[in-house]
Amino acid sequence: MSQLPEIIRDIPRVSAEVVQKAATFQAAILADVAGRRGTMHSRIAPVQQNMQLAGPAFTVEVRPGDNLMIHAAIALAQPGDILVIDGKGDQTAALMGTLMLSACKKLRLGGVIVDAAIRDKLELLDLDFPVFSAGFNPAGPTKYVPGRINHPISAGGATVNPGDLIVGDADGVVVIEREKAPAMLALADKKVADEAARLAAIARGDTASKWLPAALRAAGVLKEGETL
Repeated sequence: MSQLPEIIRDIPRVSAEVVQKAATFQAAILADVAGRRGTMHSRIAPVQQNMQLAGPAFTVEVRPGDNLMIHAAIALAQPGDILVIDGKGDQTAALMGTLMLSACKKLRLGGVIVDAAIRDKLELLDLDFPVFSAGFNPAGPTKYVPGRINHPISAGGATVNPGDLIVGDADGVVVIEREKAPAMLALADKKVADEAARLAAIARGDTASKWLPAALRAAGVLKEGETL
């Protein structure tokens, strides 16, 4: 059996049409229709709360504190790709800073997600490029240890396959499997319409949740025939 190369250059990506449509939804909407699956841990947060990203995952696995393979990934990624970096949640050294992220912006990548620390926070606030990370640390990384590019990874506790749909905003990051993404967008349209109708009802003074009494009875909190 032949072994997969450490660097996989060609990957199937979620389509540009799906990415464009997905960018119109909140991460929370997509997380709901995906069954509350695929959300990253809240430690993965945007550098600035109004940052948003949507695009296909270009995955990178590194050893804690070493960013050699991230440099290789930047050289290989295509415009619109989201670098998703499994840095093992390490926050003892920054894996990226202004120089690397400026290069990502120049190459028109769709954004960067790092499950590890980064640095140069104030400069990144001015860069106007979407970056999500697990934190900040002024210490720089090493560049010696091999890793992998475009293999399945875990970032923020979520499984990410190359080409999966990635959407991030102020609430965090959600990962949608590439094959399921088109169907999820149809469900997201319905979810948005349902929530808009509910908000309109609340504005009219109808604040009662129709499902609540039945749920409370099912949980044994209310007896049959009893109401709040």
